[in-house]
Amino acid sequence: MMLIREAKLKNGTDKQYSAIEEAIRTAQFVRNKAIRYWMDNEGVSKVDLYALCKELAKEFSFAKQLNSAARQASVERAWNSISSFFARCKAGAKKKGYPKFKKHARSVEYKVSGWKLSSDCMNIVFTDGFGIGSLSLFCNSETREDLHRLKINRIRIVRRADGYYAQFCFDTTRVEEGVYTGNVVGLDLGLKYFTKDQNDNAVIYPQFLRKSELRLKKASRRLSKKFVKGAKPQSKNYHKARKRLGKIHLKIQRQRKDWAIKQARCVVASNDAVVYEDLTIANMVKNHHLAKSISDASWYQFTQWLEYYGKIWSKAVVAVPPTYTSQDCSNCGHRAKKSLSTRTHSCASCGIEICRDTNAALNILKKGMKILGMEWQNNSTFGQKESASKEEKHEEKTTATIRTLEWQVDFDES
Repeated sequence: MMLIREAKLKNGTDKQYSAIEEAIRTAQFVRNKAIRYWMDNEGVSKVDLYALCKELAKEFSFAKQLNSAARQASVERAWNSISSFFARCKAGAKKKGYPKFKKHARSVEYKVSGWKLSSDCMNIVFTDGFGIGSLSLFCNSETREDLHRLKINRIRIVRRADGYYAQFCFDTTRVEEGVYTGNVVGLDLGLKYFTKDQNDNAVIYPQFLRKSELRLKKASRRLSKKFVKGAKPQSKNYHKARKRLGKIHLKIQRQRKDWAIKQARCVVASNDAVVYEDLTIANMVKNHHLAKSISDASWYQFTQWLEYYGKIWSKAVVAVPPTYTSQDCSNCGHRAKKSLSTRTHSCASCGIEICRDTNAALNILKKGMKILGMEWQNNSTFGQKESASKEEKHEEKTTATIRTLEWQVDFDES
């Protein structure tokens, strides 16, 4: 796991930004040529695609302008899509994901050549044949500090709706000392409540897409009115409206990411073990009545950040299958089917009556603790240590060691 930092490229001229666009299009061209070469020839290896870079530089003058390492990085992207396709075929995946040509690329990647940082790390100069030149780096203090002290493996220029950014890939792994609290939590993900734990603590999602929907519709209407069918290129007003619409989408994307990071950081920091349900979101969005709300909630992004903070703080983050977590009674185990409209769990066997989401969170936590080799009981932080069950194999993921957690269990038993 490498560390990625980002800085905005500022104080450039229109000519410099046009040169960046040329570099991005050339990188896309090299990648698509590599895909075509693989399609037309049998037994093509990664070495053959590297050799193709030299041939393209000889044949096309604009391809020669792109730095040789950047051409290799574009070929590596093509090879990643090819190798992933073969891996999915070998695994018997339903969707194979055949490699496709890129039409609207947004980035170009450089390795250790083709760029140079200034001594104060305030500017970066791109030295390939496109003449991008020197650009200012606008970033936070953490990024600036890492630029001074860490080794940079790669740099990627990314185009977004509000400008161009430089992403720095550092040759280091982020590891921090975690604060252990002795708490464990089971999280049920939902729409009414973004998360609900076994203690009935709920978090409500702000619904960023719903709040910006009127602005999106208005910007989309203005864009469609300026579109002229068959006109190439479209008018300048059309592209201005397109950029305005893109900035609204970008803001929503950043709001979601910021929310996911803050929530995941808070959850992992305050608990030693986090258990969540591993939802199959691709199947859930097939329900057209709930697809927009499910996509807006961005559960997957939240769980990815849970995994990330679990790794850097060496805490246990476990995903369990959501099968029957809402239907089984957390108190006695009795199973009763419920519709989505039924929000209260009333057990006909033991008579307990609690919130449906709280009941699911309790079942999720019990499953996760069983995977970790512990038995969780109500009203107790830790149960008895036991051997982990080998029967739970449905996409269960543990992202960090639990040595500290086990030490606390031993301490409680003594």
